[in-house]
Amino acid sequence: MASWQALAEEAKQWADTGRVGTVWWRDDDAVDASPELERLLAIQQECAVPLALAVVPAQATSALAARLRGTPDVDVLQHGYAHVNHAAAGEGKKMELGLHRPAMMVLGELGTGWLALERLFGVQALAVMVPPWNRIASTLVPTLPEIGFTGLSTFGPRRRPRPVRGLLEINTHVDLIDWKGERGFVGEEAALAVLVSALARARAASPPASAEPVGVLSHHLAMDGEAWDFLRSLWQRATILPGLGISPARALFTTGTAPTSSLVTGEANG
Repeated sequence: MASWQALAEEAKQWADTGRVGTVWWRDDDAVDASPELERLLAIQQECAVPLALAVVPAQATSALAARLRGTPDVDVLQHGYAHVNHAAAGEGKKMELGLHRPAMMVLGELGTGWLALERLFGVQALAVMVPPWNRIASTLVPTLPEIGFTGLSTFGPRRRPRPVRGLLEINTHVDLIDWKGERGFVGEEAALAVLVSALARARAASPPASAEPVGVLSHHLAMDGEAWDFLRSLWQRATILPGLGISPARALFTTGTAPTSSLVTGEANG
């Protein structure tokens, strides 16, 4: 387990070596304007941190697009197509982007979804695929650049920055929800332990330029009060820790490199 002091000490180790540990924030399952979305954006604006919102294209509403339009430092990523499980009963793990249907059908849906996001969100939308449940069949990954995607984001340490030519993978590592338990907040100590461990692993990367950005994953439609409190505390503290840089998804997926200052915010994506 870890504490806020452990996070501060890890950040100091980055700063002592003249480096910056890159952190970014992704929130999944956005579909509509809602009180929960307002709560999320209130934290984002209060703490002045960039946010990547993974939006489900088949369910995305014009009200969501209107709410995000002109909101500074919010990027939109594509969260599959309809967030529907196509795995057979008894398979256990849910999956939309699997081999349960013909690949051309899956890719056709993703293409349709991208057109919907472009229409709704314009330049706020990035050609980055976030598979529902963070799962995608390995044989589908090489096809993503063929239909226009330049980025992929799942969960856990990546095997390599570019799984295939033309595709940059930048994942999340710290999930605030205990999905395998009671589906509440995973706990402050547990969340900080994963965050500190991921930052330490990135710091040990060789060469240093290969250090993996560390992603924090939230779900605004599913979080309890403790998760909301932790999220606010995390960004309040992280923004003032020397040695940590909070990067917009747009900067990461465009350049693939770490920021050079402690807090990096994106341009307004209106």
